[in-house]
Amino acid sequence: MSIYFEQRSLRFLQQLADNNNKTWFDQHRSDYERFVREPFLRLIADLQPALAKISPHFQADPRIVGGSLFRIHRDIRYSHDKSPYKPWQGARLFHERRREVPSPAFYLHLQPGASFVGAGLWQPETPVQYRIRQFIFDNPASWEAAAHASAVRKRYALDRGGSLRRPPRGFPADFAHIDDLKLRSWALSRPLEDAVMTGPELRCQIEADLRALAPFVDYLCAALDLEF
Repeated sequence: MSIYFEQRSLRFLQQLADNNNKTWFDQHRSDYERFVREPFLRLIADLQPALAKISPHFQADPRIVGGSLFRIHRDIRYSHDKSPYKPWQGARLFHERRREVPSPAFYLHLQPGASFVGAGLWQPETPVQYRIRQFIFDNPASWEAAAHASAVRKRYALDRGGSLRRPPRGFPADFAHIDDLKLRSWALSRPLEDAVMTGPELRCQIEADLRALAPFVDYLCAALDLEF
């Protein structure tokens, strides 16, 4: 099996967190490209065959610009934190219609001591949140299977990236999954240890995660009338 990331990959990101400025990054750009960007792009390309078997509508795109890999540069226009770079590298394996409509994605995150794999829909706009909530309310049994089955919850956590304090308007407070209706994001994830990220089984593990997370992504696609 292939090894993608090295200890030097993690060390670069840690050093970037400690030296988050353009001068330092420019001096170490070759380390970023060699130990972080290029192996991540190679991993993305290698995941595409397995992803295609899961769904023909999702893509692992290894292009540097416009592909699956997020830019290392931060958008600081509306942020109090003016650090120019992200101290992590992430990639989303996206739906082919992502530019047309909000859509869920699979996601892989590389960060020293904080790497993870997951899938879902993160903080969509209010009308999309309503569609997800209504679909969960109308289809609770399949939501239970996709998000709360024992095999799922043993391995993944339902991320609670912010939620309403009270039940959303129009939904009964005694609904079995009312806490899930309060969410503003719907995503499952599990942490990945540094040893996994730098080990030879990384791709096999991620491919297994893609298969395990597929029913959850399928459910969200159904809620948004997207093909899976």
